[in-house]
Amino acid sequence: MFSKPNKPVSPRAYPSIVGADCVLVGDIVSEGEVHVDGRVDGDVRCGTLVIGESGAITGEIIAETVRVLGAVTGQISAKAVELAKTARILGDITHDSLAVEAGAYVEGRFNRPPSPPPVKALQAPPQEIHTSADQPADEDMPHGAGDVVLLGG
Repeated sequence: MFSKPNKPVSPRAYPSIVGADCVLVGDIVSEGEVHVDGRVDGDVRCGTLVIGESGAITGEIIAETVRVLGAVTGQISAKAVELAKTARILGDITHDSLAVEAGAYVEGRFNRPPSPPPVKALQAPPQEIHTSADQPADEDMPHGAGDVVLLGG
């Protein structure tokens, strides 16, 4: 009668966990954190992924942050990637930020995503260049900002 109503639990409050004794065949999609200590045969798309020392993923990984202590066979695409000394990677890694501890094994390439093309400077339209030979000399003619005056003979 006097108990408080149950508060809804945020889906990001707790990570999704694949336990050490678990083998998951299929894809994982989560907006929150996923922790893998078992084996996943499939693609993983999530906010944060932690692969424990006993964890192994065979498939593509797309996440904001990836920390690997175990094994990955497949491509990793993330803003931040951390490879512990126990990590074993067979595949390419696309990253903005990368940290690799001594001892980590990687057979693949490290790639940074292509940077956006540089913004071209605004170019003024070409202007005509007039010399004193083109125009009659007029002492009262004001020189505007676009005029070019050549000195010398």
